[in-house]
Amino acid sequence: MIKVVKFGGSSLASAEQFAKVGKIIRSDAERKYVIPSAPGKRNDKDTKVTDMLYACYALAEQEEDFRVQLMKIKERYDSIINGLNLKLSLEEEFKKISENFKAKAGVDYAASRGEYLNGLIMANYLGYEFVDPAEAIFFDENGEFDPDKTNTVLKERLSKVERAVVPGFYGVGADGKIKTFSRGGSDITGSIVAKAVHASCYENWTDVSGFLVADPRIVENPKPIKTITYRELRELSYMGASVLHEEAVFPVRRAGIPINIRNTNAPEDEGTWIVESTCHKPEFTITGIAGKKGFVAVNIEKDRMNTEVGFGRKVLSAFEDYGINFEHVPSGIDTMTVFVHHPEFEGKEQAVISAIHRYAKPDSIELESDLALIAVVGRGMKSTRGTAGRIFSALAHANVNVKMIDQGSSELNIIIGVSNSDFETAIKAIYDIFVVTRL
Repeated sequence: MIKVVKFGGSSLASAEQFAKVGKIIRSDAERKYVIPSAPGKRNDKDTKVTDMLYACYALAEQEEDFRVQLMKIKERYDSIINGLNLKLSLEEEFKKISENFKAKAGVDYAASRGEYLNGLIMANYLGYEFVDPAEAIFFDENGEFDPDKTNTVLKERLSKVERAVVPGFYGVGADGKIKTFSRGGSDITGSIVAKAVHASCYENWTDVSGFLVADPRIVENPKPIKTITYRELRELSYMGASVLHEEAVFPVRRAGIPINIRNTNAPEDEGTWIVESTCHKPEFTITGIAGKKGFVAVNIEKDRMNTEVGFGRKVLSAFEDYGINFEHVPSGIDTMTVFVHHPEFEGKEQAVISAIHRYAKPDSIELESDLALIAVVGRGMKSTRGTAGRIFSALAHANVNVKMIDQGSSELNIIIGVSNSDFETAIKAIYDIFVVTRL
């Protein structure tokens, strides 16, 4: 049995947190491969090391003196090393970083050093071998992650190592330069390593005990989610649930490896299990609720639209021409509505409207802004009658006007459109009817 364990920045922000992590790893002999993030915030007023590196490198790019800022970063690492009583010096590493900053090695190189240095400390602290992702995780000439090459090389590399530390967040591009994933990308590294070593489980340790049914900033003390499927997770992550990087599910999903979200500060909590499929019945009809504000509805009307072949394609071509993604497209006999992100659409709205008129020749176009989308997700909805009716009932009782409702053919999720001002009220009402009162 092999477990891959990834620890987030808050779990590794200080020597005290490192000690907690060391205790967790050593308590289970199956935890053989460790993926560390860069040190996060030690308190609310603190700065993440990755952000410090970005700021430091910005000075280097402007050819300003960055030595003071770089030394502040070194002090963060030295405090961890000294707090753990390690016989380790990062002096030479920081000299190398300074030289590479002066040589304009790139912003990705700068950002990656947070994980790289924390990986060196972690390997020294645990007595594990250090494996540099720059030698085993690859991006292609388009800057996209290369899964096949990575899996082949990483699999071979780790087959020779019983226990290893592999820093998260970065790899190497086709040009030989360091390339990073998007922020939070250490989650992705963990799943890549889990696939390469055929892990029995990928444990992702952070500062929360897994996923919650709703955002705790909106709903007071929401219930935890014990088990969630990859498909449910994708729906919730896309709509704003952010415990795990949404791209992290793909490598392990294809390999059938479960993810366990755990809390470094409460290791006794079981957390949330993310699985491909399960026969466990969910505690509630819904698994989770998530949503985002800031959408615009583009309402297009044309008499007998339903008889015009290719009308939808013509309308969506106008959005494609200007590089705008659409979220949902509910339609009627003579109407079609396209939901788009407000910030993405705002600067191009008149150009898009003109293009729709050219391509589709509608009778009228109206815009409605300040809208929010809420996803109600759950595998239990498929076998439960009246779910949409209960949602409408809850929202009507809370005096929330529903602008749009869209249910996927999989019956896994229902998307509701409401005004931004009704966003929190709507989520509370849906949570209440499915979790609190269960009417």
